[in-house]
Parts: sequence; structure tokens; C-alpha cells
Amino acid sequence: MKMTAMKTDNLFIPAQAGRAGEDVALQLEVAILSDKIVPGESLPSERDLQTQFQTGRGVIREAIRALKQKGLIEIRKGAKGGAYVKRIEVSNASESLALFLKQNHVDPAHIVEFRESIDQQLSILAIARAEETEKKQLVAQTEELQREASGGEPDLEKLGEIDRELNIRLAKMSRNPIFAWVMEALQLGFSSHDHTLYSDPNYCKKTVDNWHITANYIAANEPLLAQASISTHYQLLRHCLDDQGILCQSRNNN
Repeated sequence: MKMTAMKTDNLFIPAQAGRAGEDVALQLEVAILSDKIVPGESLPSERDLQTQFQTGRGVIREAIRALKQKGLIEIRKGAKGGAYVKRIEVSNASESLALFLKQNHVDPAHIVEFRESIDQQLSILAIARAEETEKKQLVAQTEELQREASGGEPDLEKLGEIDRELNIRLAKMSRNPIFAWVMEALQLGFSSHDHTLYSDPNYCKKTVDNWHITANYIAANEPLLAQASISTHYQLLRHCLDDQGILCQSRNNN
């Protein structure tokens, strides 16, 4: 629904001289993040913004470009065109995170260590907070993973998809949305090299069976055993990456 002029009257104060573009962008960002202008609504027209901020068109356009670059707004064309507030999706965050990690050449060992610590905490929270039906669903999905891996030539893309779904499901069972968002961003944007386990026949079955064991310990409300099983998964992953020279190379580079 398009923004009405009445709703944004007196919402902003004149921009500070010398840093007008930055100030306009900041005021608009605050209005968006505080739900004074909600996703799906449009910003006031350029003319209205010039009036409220008491500045020129160039400053307003500079601020709009800054908000667009952050992903807070989108520019629509046509009769009802203009700058509209976007709802930030986790896929946006995942893409940015993936690019950041790749550009900074993050050591695979650091990614594995981070994921292991996250999974250890998630297992405890899932045991404490998730419904029994959710725990049974987790076990059932690991059984699906086992069936998919049991064929002569398993579909690696399908295995990866089920693995991502399992990780996201476990994160959601924590009842902490931040864990769920971070896990979804990691899974969609940048994995902890788990695909190497499924692509290597020497590790695929061990990895799949370990997922099933971990899920059963969570369903049985056994936090220490679940954590031990998670550690086994990451031991397998480290060995697999060592076999492929990935961790060895990162250690040598350090």
C-alpha cells in the first residue's frame, strides 16, 4: 500500500549542513527500522522529502541510493513507481556473508570450529525447548537422508539439500530466532564444507549414520551424548578435509 503524505508529515527534521546526504539517509533508515514506514509502503516523493529535509534533489537522491545499496528500499517504475521499503530476507544476508567470507579467505578450520560450537549449543537448546513431535521429525528426516545415501550412486545435490534442511530444522528447534537466521544464512550462503563428506564414499555413510545417531540422542533427551555425536561429525569433517589437503594447506599458509 502506498504511503500517504499525512503519515509522514513532520516525521523528519531539516538535514544537517555539511553532511546532508548522510543525515537524510540516517533519518530515513531510522524511520524504516522503527516501522514508521513499513515494508511495502513507499517513501514520500522527492519533492516532499526536499521540503521536509529542506535540502536539494541531489541530496535526496544520494540518500536514496545509499538505502538502495543497503537493501532497505527498491525503486519501482511505472505510474505507481517510486522508492518502496523492502523486507530484508535472510537470503540477502546469506549472500553478503558468503561473499565476505570468500573475499577474506577465512580459514576452513575456523569455519568448522565455529559451526561445531553452534551445533553443540543448538543440541542443548533443542532438547530443552523443542516439542517431542519436532524431535521425532528430526529423526525421520535423518532416516530420509540414510535412504537417499543407500543407493549405488547417491544424488549429491539431494543429500546436500536434506543436510541443509536438517541444520535449519535443528536451529529452529532452539526457539531462538537469531540461531535460526544465522544458520539459514550459513546454509544458503556458505557451508562448513559438509559437501566434501557426501562426495567422498569413504565418509558419506559415516556422516549419514552419525546424523541419525545425533538426532536419536536429541529425541531421547541425552544432551551429553548428542554433543559427543556432534563432535564425531566434525572429527570426520576435519579428517576428510585433511585427506583432501584443504586443512593442511590452510595450516601451511598460516
